[in-house]
Amino acid sequence: MKLGHLVSAAREVFSARLVYGEPVERDGVVVIPAAAVFGGGGGGEGDAQPLREGAGFGVFARPAGAFVVRDGAVTWVPAVDVTRLGLAAAVTVVALAKVLRKR
Repeated sequence: MKLGHLVSAAREVFSARLVYGEPVERDGVVVIPAAAVFGGGGGGEGDAQPLREGAGFGVFARPAGAFVVRDGAVTWVPAVDVTRLGLAAAVTVVALAKVLRKR
């Protein structure tokens, strides 16, 4: 893949469509999902024959929450990652147990 093609593909990926999902309407309430998106890329070419070039990029996305439009008022509802909360609680319990054991 040529670098120009890769840049075009990256432009399509890193867009508002990746951050904001399609609005969903039901019973007069509109929900617009949103995500936190992180990414990066790089590329280059060498001097050796045959000429070599390469590039790549990566994207990480996770749900952030949703905008809820109800009766003309917009509210933000954050996404709750239960796995992260459970992991944080487990780490806290283990750390407290180690501290109390030393006393």
